[in-house]
Amino acid sequence: MIERNTVKTVVEEWLSGNDYFLVDVTFTPDDRIVVEIDHADGVWIEDCAELSRFMQERLGEELGDYELEVGSAGIGQPFKVEQQYVNHIGKDVEVLDAEGKKVQGVLKQVEGRNFVVTVKEKQKLEGKKRPQLVEVDKTYNMDNIKYTKYLLSFK
Repeated sequence: MIERNTVKTVVEEWLSGNDYFLVDVTFTPDDRIVVEIDHADGVWIEDCAELSRFMQERLGEELGDYELEVGSAGIGQPFKVEQQYVNHIGKDVEVLDAEGKKVQGVLKQVEGRNFVVTVKEKQKLEGKKRPQLVEVDKTYNMDNIKYTKYLLSFK
């Protein structure tokens, strides 16, 4: 029986010579090992195939009856690691906070496990009759939200 850490070690060995980063390693109930990788400029199928071959060479018999699946983290899927946040600075994201409130805005900054999203909110400004849309920075902690994901836009 192969262990998750063994798989991660082999994946990270391949990643050390590339600009890719590991997002997740999952063992599914139907005996599949799913490896998700990502890259600032997107993931190429050729690189997924190369990583898959590398893993099969390194792990060989240890893979046993497991089916190996290597792919990208998937656009529009919730972020799982800090590097995904960093790669999306300046882009539109959607955040679902711990209270269930959903906000959409531009990912402005990432510092450790905290990140800032600039959102537009209606506020009553002095001297104005109606509330105005103003940009407000909201700070979140990655550990205290339900998800953050890239917001696909077809403008």
